[in-house]
Amino acid sequence: METTYQVRGMTCGHCVTAVSTELSALPGVTDVQVDLATGRVAVTSQNPLDADAVRAAVDEAGYDLVEA
Repeated sequence: METTYQVRGMTCGHCVTAVSTELSALPGVTDVQVDLATGRVAVTSQNPLDADAVRAAVDEAGYDLVEA
């Protein structure tokens, strides 16, 4: 399944890598695609992801998950 999130604060390739790395580490995540221009992050996972886990991963990367 694919879920799209809005992440605030990303400005460069390093930002994309940081967010992708943290989200990819979540259990069940199989792919992460970041659109730097829009701040949208599409996460493909085997099962629905826990919202708190996603928020914690984005926070760990140093960015803000925008409320949907």
